[in-house]
Amino acid sequence: MDFALTEEQQMIVDTVRGFVETEIYPHENEVERTDIVPKELGQEIAQKCKDLGFFACNMPEEVGGAGLDHQTFTLVERELGRGSMGLTVFFGRPSGILMACNEEQREKYLIPAVKGEKFDALAMTEPDAGSDVRGMKCFAKPDGDDWIVNGTKHFISHANIADFVIVFIATGEEETPRGPKKKITCFLVDRGTPGFEIRNGYDSVSHRGYKNCILSFDDCRLPSSAILGEVHKGFDIANDWLYATRITVAATCVGRARRVFDYALPYAAERKQFGKPIGANQGVSFKLADMITEIDAADYLTLAAAWRLDQKLPANREIASAKLYASEMLSRVTDEAIQIYGGMGLMDDLPLARFWRDARVERIWDGTSEIQRHIISRDLLRPLGA
Repeated sequence: MDFALTEEQQMIVDTVRGFVETEIYPHENEVERTDIVPKELGQEIAQKCKDLGFFACNMPEEVGGAGLDHQTFTLVERELGRGSMGLTVFFGRPSGILMACNEEQREKYLIPAVKGEKFDALAMTEPDAGSDVRGMKCFAKPDGDDWIVNGTKHFISHANIADFVIVFIATGEEETPRGPKKKITCFLVDRGTPGFEIRNGYDSVSHRGYKNCILSFDDCRLPSSAILGEVHKGFDIANDWLYATRITVAATCVGRARRVFDYALPYAAERKQFGKPIGANQGVSFKLADMITEIDAADYLTLAAAWRLDQKLPANREIASAKLYASEMLSRVTDEAIQIYGGMGLMDDLPLARFWRDARVERIWDGTSEIQRHIISRDLLRPLGA
């Protein structure tokens, strides 16, 4: 494993960081204040991303993407993690699940998503089915060649800007050692489909401007041509997607933590109390030592997980470890940064309180910390028959 950046990777890191600093940072305070990203601003960010040649950089070259490997794309996500998610969402990264599109679906969904002509969102979570995905109640019943869908999804990220949604819906049931579980099918659903509604979700303390939405299906009729992949095989597609999103969360947390550290370190060196910099006191200097150690550890865990994917090695446990550690690390680092600043750390004059609030959700979405610990421990114990 060699994490030394190639010349190309360093150029990518520098370019994306420069983009975030010049195109994202200047708008963050206004988005934080209003909880809104104007449509024109989102379009402007997306266009500038296209001009740089980074739009859909996570997608293969064969469909028009940049074809970055997992490790390099993780570096991109790490740099994007420094900025407001409500704004960086327009730095287009279509869902890799769309690679499961058939030829007809590629022309309607995949290619327009790669070109930035359409935005997608992905919907799995329900009010009564969060970590227990196969307990979902949103159900599709066959009706001739069509499917009739009823139910609700919630906490669906950035569905407010989506032209279509990739939705996981129960289409059957099977007996398992733990009782009946739903069979899941993945559907592609266009905004404006009769019986399908996208509504504003809940007000959140985390990631202002990055909206969560509620999706409602009321006798919504979908053709069989809307199925992505195979009937009852949606969970297989979902597992592949979760690999990518969990690494993204980990990388985002590392990038955000490094930005937080960039506030804490110079302040500790410059702020004086009792005639000397507060960083000269072990009560502060040891915090800095712990912070950078944890940031680096999370960084290497994340890059190692991405490297395993590039080598086509099993990576389920490693990805879970990266997501778990990086998300919990970010909470600790932001909290310690505020402690170093004291009362000023909680004032709106600085973004630290925002980073602190944003950090909280990272331990919940894309698999809670408890789910990650379950994945890790199961991976360790199963080979021993436990």
